[in-house]
Amino acid sequence: MRWVASDIAAVVDGVVEGDSGASIECATQDSREVDSAGDWMFVPLEAERDGHAFVGDAVAAGSRIVLAAKPVDAGNATVVRVRDTGDALIRLGTASRRRLVNSQVVGITGSVGKTTTKDFARTVFSQQASVQASIRSFNNEIGLPLTLINAVESEADFVILEMGARGIGHISMLCEIGQPTIGIVTTVGSAHTSEFGSVEAVADGKGELVESLPATGLAVLNADVPLVVAMAERTLAQVVTFGDAGDVRAESIELSDDLIPRFRLVSDWGRAEVEVGARGAHLIDNALAVAAAALATGIPLEAVARGLAKPVLSPMRMELLRMSTGARILDDTYNANPLSVAAALRSLAALSANRRIAVLGVMAELGDESRVEHERMARLAGSLGIEVIAVAAPEYGPAATHLNDHEAAVERLGLLHEGDAVLVKGSRVAALERVVARLT
Repeated sequence: MRWVASDIAAVVDGVVEGDSGASIECATQDSREVDSAGDWMFVPLEAERDGHAFVGDAVAAGSRIVLAAKPVDAGNATVVRVRDTGDALIRLGTASRRRLVNSQVVGITGSVGKTTTKDFARTVFSQQASVQASIRSFNNEIGLPLTLINAVESEADFVILEMGARGIGHISMLCEIGQPTIGIVTTVGSAHTSEFGSVEAVADGKGELVESLPATGLAVLNADVPLVVAMAERTLAQVVTFGDAGDVRAESIELSDDLIPRFRLVSDWGRAEVEVGARGAHLIDNALAVAAAALATGIPLEAVARGLAKPVLSPMRMELLRMSTGARILDDTYNANPLSVAAALRSLAALSANRRIAVLGVMAELGDESRVEHERMARLAGSLGIEVIAVAAPEYGPAATHLNDHEAAVERLGLLHEGDAVLVKGSRVAALERVVARLT
């Protein structure tokens, strides 16, 4: 199933300039992703940079259709002229969802663990069905419609959508586009409180996913987090829980020296020995969430265990790297909030090492609780015997060594040896992947 220029124009209230029969099978807002191997549509968006400036690059790379709200030189490509490209993208994503009449759509939200849960879900469901999933962390009003547009060609049995939120009503808006039939809520905690105002408000916002589900749908909830399990009252859908108190549980948990969890999965659908193909005991809940969703939709237990063992994980999340000196680097630099930093610190503490160091950047979007939460993380690190180097993050307080930039952090670490273990973690604005690149 493909999108034809004339149909795109009808959906987005646009005007075709060029070949109305031109068709595409995939779309992107990033001109660097366009290649001649696929029939692409380029969607220039206006943010810090105006995407219209990159139309020429996209067309040169092979884009056949361009959405445009401004005059552009599109060469031989077909232009669909619209008033607003962001609005047009949302409309086309919504229309793409309507075309997926035979697909189950899985929405995943939560304060942490969304992307890893999505990565697990992609692999687990693909053991028995065709799957399309968000790439990287495409979890907003840009990435989610793109995922749906790109899913139309594959006519996937399951389409997996990661859903982030910046405030009340945002998840509802994403659900209007994606119309999920299965909803997974990983957890709720201190993340984005600067935008929501409180953890309770975060729960209200995340629960919009559960409210959106049809009565024939499935809600998968964390039984160990009261604010999440209470969301069962907000839906008519079937509810399945995971966690220590859930319908799907982990028993006899073991953690290898390289942080790979092993456990016995216990559920109403049976028991299985599971080795998770990702690092950190905190990822067990993400694995259980996906197992609960898969088992409740008919995926056999043995296929679930097989999928959990070999996920294709997004980068910069609990990657264990080894330097030529033998020192180990735990790269968890994609993002950070108090829940994920605490989990990463405990993972570092679980590594066998003579010296443990955490290079930490700022945890963004914590609002009035920022200093309290940063200092709490520094104290937790101290209690675990971990030295903290804070990079451009004075909020960590007196328990940390404070440095102003990446270079200073690399110099402070000095020559790392076998027996040394270093965690590097911060919010995206901290860009601590640069420290990892220098170390490795």
